[in-house]
Amino acid sequence: MEWLSAENVVAVATSVMGIGAAIAMVWYERHIPQRKRIGYRVQMDNPIGDDVQSGRPNVRLGSFDAPNMANGTLVLLRIENDGSKSIGLDDYTSRELNGLTVEFTDRTIHGVSVTQPQGTDHLMSHFTPHSGFGYDENGNKLRLPRVPLNRGEYFKLLVLLSGGDVGREIKLVGGIRDGEVRPNRGALPDDKPPMFGQEARVITIALIASVLTLSTIIIARDDNPPPLGCEKGKLTVTGSTAFAPVVEELAKVYERDCEGSEIAVEARGSSAGVGELADLKGKSKKSQASVIAFSDGRSSRAGTTLEADPMALSVFTLVSNKGLGLPEGLTLTQVRRLYSGEFGHWDELDPSLPHRRVVLVSRNADSGTRQIFQDRVLDGRWEGVPSTSLDCDLAVDKSAPVRCELNSTADVLKKVASTPGALGFSELNQANGEKGVKLVALNGDLADVEAIENDGSPYPYRGVEYAYTYGAPPAGSLAGSFLNYIRGNGQNVIRSHGHVPCSTEAGDRLCRDDD
Repeated sequence: MEWLSAENVVAVATSVMGIGAAIAMVWYERHIPQRKRIGYRVQMDNPIGDDVQSGRPNVRLGSFDAPNMANGTLVLLRIENDGSKSIGLDDYTSRELNGLTVEFTDRTIHGVSVTQPQGTDHLMSHFTPHSGFGYDENGNKLRLPRVPLNRGEYFKLLVLLSGGDVGREIKLVGGIRDGEVRPNRGALPDDKPPMFGQEARVITIALIASVLTLSTIIIARDDNPPPLGCEKGKLTVTGSTAFAPVVEELAKVYERDCEGSEIAVEARGSSAGVGELADLKGKSKKSQASVIAFSDGRSSRAGTTLEADPMALSVFTLVSNKGLGLPEGLTLTQVRRLYSGEFGHWDELDPSLPHRRVVLVSRNADSGTRQIFQDRVLDGRWEGVPSTSLDCDLAVDKSAPVRCELNSTADVLKKVASTPGALGFSELNQANGEKGVKLVALNGDLADVEAIENDGSPYPYRGVEYAYTYGAPPAGSLAGSFLNYIRGNGQNVIRSHGHVPCSTEAGDRLCRDDD
């Protein structure tokens, strides 16, 4: 299904994560943070006496010589409602009159000062001995009254102590109904509490990440609609090995642009491919419509059931082993004499050439490239030199001339490049990329696509590339869609491989003239 594409799955998953994070945040706000909570933190714990046990000396100005203050300390303690609900008098669970108790480990309390922020004057009225506020002489516990605190309200205690070093444990003890008393993160006196808690920050980051991920998908996604006429299904393209590189590249582009299509390219030679298509006689229409056969030139095996559609003008060339050194190329007459078997060695054709055996590397009878060579270069005649070996192995075949038939254009090029005195034929673009071979001019003209298309070059070794189908492709078939795609979207690819598309004005004229 199209909606199960990778980007859609990621987008849906990200959206679910974002929605889930939002729901989790709402639930968290309603259930978890709503617990009543009193937090406390020590904002200052400094020595003020001469006996500095901690090794942190202090500078004093004025009189600090109170009794028993040699090891005196000052502590600033902030106590606040950092939950999400207000705390009332009855929310304290202590059985004593006071609500909470501050314990100063190893220290003695000498005095306490209570401060409150502006706008909370009601707090001071609770700090009375009758409300439980106080401490015992020579004691280390400070009793705090039951102070009602709205959300975010706080008060501070400045406590004068002696007898212990700074940094000793300071603990607030007590209980809150449906809540807790706990230390919170320490801060300096002028610090402001964070606007959001840690949990809220985590959820916010998750939401931001979700939005950014979705935005990235939207920006990176290819919103270009598929080409008109895209079809799904499976298609086999067979036939010409010379035109196979074009078909392979276009098949990949079509599969990328048209999801759900699968195109297999199985090049076995023009005649073999057309024969395979013709053999579908009696098969289902679905099977007949699932194969396209490309042929270099019209195929004699097409019969009356197959339809031929011109797609491109292909240009071919003779190639020789680079060491042969043909200076001016060959005339059509010389080529025909060579393939008639008239010359066994190259110096018999031209005394300036080396005394090497003539090695004719050909294609098998299924080849469209060979058929066009026979029709356009040999003037329809193939009689002459019979095949003398399977692979033109000069160490085994002592004939002169030597001739072999190979299965593909690539095989011909490799054999010509590696065999002294070899001559063969190939599709032009493939020959241009092969080391060890030289392109051979015919009647003084080298194979040149641009010269043929624009300058009217009479170069003879060329032919129309036909796409054969079993009858006209049915409407809505992948075969018909792919052929339309080649005509409309494949011109640049066809040109890049050295062919002239028949769908252009110049190409149409050339394809009709060479039909």
